Amino acid sequence: MNIRVRVGEFRVDDHIRDAVLRVLGSERISEGKETRNFEAGFAKFVGTKHAVAVNSGTSALIAGFLALKNPKDKKPVRALTSPLTYIATANAIAITGTEPVFADVDSETLCLDSEAAEDLLEKDYAASIRLIVPVHLMGYVCDMDRFRTLASKNHLRLFEDSSQAHGSSYKGKRAGSMSHASSFSFHIAHNIQAGELGAVLTNDIDIARRVRMIKANGRICDCLLCTRPQGRCPKFGKGQEWDPRFLHAEIGYNFKTMEFPTAIASAQIARAEDIAAKRRDNVRTLNDLLKKHSDMLRLPKYSDDVSYLGYPLVITNPKKLNRSRLQTSLETNGVETRPLFGCIPIHQPSFAHLKKKYKGKLPNAEYLGANGFYIGCHQYLSEDDLHFVADAFKKSLKDTAR
Repeated sequence: MNIRVRVGEFRVDDHIRDAVLRVLGSERISEGKETRNFEAGFAKFVGTKHAVAVNSGTSALIAGFLALKNPKDKKPVRALTSPLTYIATANAIAITGTEPVFADVDSETLCLDSEAAEDLLEKDYAASIRLIVPVHLMGYVCDMDRFRTLASKNHLRLFEDSSQAHGSSYKGKRAGSMSHASSFSFHIAHNIQAGELGAVLTNDIDIARRVRMIKANGRICDCLLCTRPQGRCPKFGKGQEWDPRFLHAEIGYNFKTMEFPTAIASAQIARAEDIAAKRRDNVRTLNDLLKKHSDMLRLPKYSDDVSYLGYPLVITNPKKLNRSRLQTSLETNGVETRPLFGCIPIHQPSFAHLKKKYKGKLPNAEYLGANGFYIGCHQYLSEDDLHFVADAFKKSLKDTAR
């Protein structure tokens, strides 16, 4: 199968090559100067005081959730989140000993619906929910004013899963800057790409310090740069018997990253605005080219505030157009596709124990999960590529629509 237009693409331009060579020249590949520079640069880009790099977006979720947990909670607690997203969000909630609770999504923005969340919070789970996790899907940002109000009113922690929203904004504020903490992923298909890399962002120094401990097996050290080689340490006095680098205050993980991915990500931060602008241009063009098919496909809502991860489409009448057949035909015609993740408690086998409980209660998420899919709108696509996409849709819809 000859795919011409992929969902995501990574090209090694000179600025990427120079970043990798700089790491090799430094003869240090474990966390060091490049990682600290990335953390400072990305925190500035998003608009937070602190960023902590970890080895993946999933690790960022796990470390962030653990850092926000209240050790005084002895009974099982819950986190309210979106059912329509990549499964890492729900997995991380469950892995950290919390039960995910799902409210429906907005059918247009694909994001967790604030009214549905409020209704669920007030009627069913008020006593046990400790955390709200809105997910900014495909670059669309949730209604953060409402979620901030909900969190404040109910004394809850708020954590933005911003993995797919590098550079998106909401009323002048960047995604990832409007909560107690947030996570980002720099997966190869995302807007800022590093292969495997994640980050937890926050304005709270105590949360940042906890994440630094958790990512290093619970190590008591939480300094940005170790000063022990200079004969001083803020954790222990001179001559202290135990080396704090090998003293662990809690059970943690090894979520440390390397210099290569942080250097690669740093090289793209300066170009993030241009990347987002090109993706928006591509979405505008695709909407113009595909509007003739809007009776069969719901095209994505356009906004200057969105930094699009992909180009999401929804089949309007599944009886006349089957998603699987359409995706197969598009890929035969050279356009790579991905399903819109699925509704977690309905479609994901790992959460099948929740299917009976949620069946019929998440109508938007269930429909979008079964009938939504996305294609690429990344910055490397040319005008010819976009017209190629339009031709592929024309052929595929002709072949598959009943």
